[in-house]
Amino acid sequence: MTIKQQGIRESDYQVVPRTLIFLFDERDRVLLLRKSPQKRLWAGFLNGIGGHIESGEDVMEAALRELHEETGITGVALAFCGQIMINVSKNTGVALFVFKGNFDGHDHFQVEDGELVWVGLNDLENQRVIEDLTILLPKVAGYKPGDTLIIGKYTFDQEGKLKMLFL
Repeated sequence: MTIKQQGIRESDYQVVPRTLIFLFDERDRVLLLRKSPQKRLWAGFLNGIGGHIESGEDVMEAALRELHEETGITGVALAFCGQIMINVSKNTGVALFVFKGNFDGHDHFQVEDGELVWVGLNDLENQRVIEDLTILLPKVAGYKPGDTLIIGKYTFDQEGKLKMLFL
């Protein structure tokens, strides 16, 4: 198949591909990134690790690169555990590829974009987390290779409030 045969038109729905990575330890904790107070979006909030997939990368290459760039961590085996479509507008969205891995390393990190902190899975409700994490993280934590992939769709209502649907 040639490039021209791909049949992509500007009027087609287009997505920005991104990765989201969660590392877990043996004490039922997840490593999250607390965004810097100077950040424009989600300042001071906890989120997973990840970012944009760059041209020419597959999703695993991008996840491993983002993990290293944001944490300095390498050599972690990541498992692809799901994909979430985030509908941003009529013609654009975000395709979020979700990964998990195990890591029993440092207890505290200071990084350029904020601070990496371990959070107990039972303590998520008491933390300032990005709003979908209290629902998404238990699904990812419970995912095991061979399970049905986590498939989700995020939309926004008229007031801009997030609505989440998982299959």
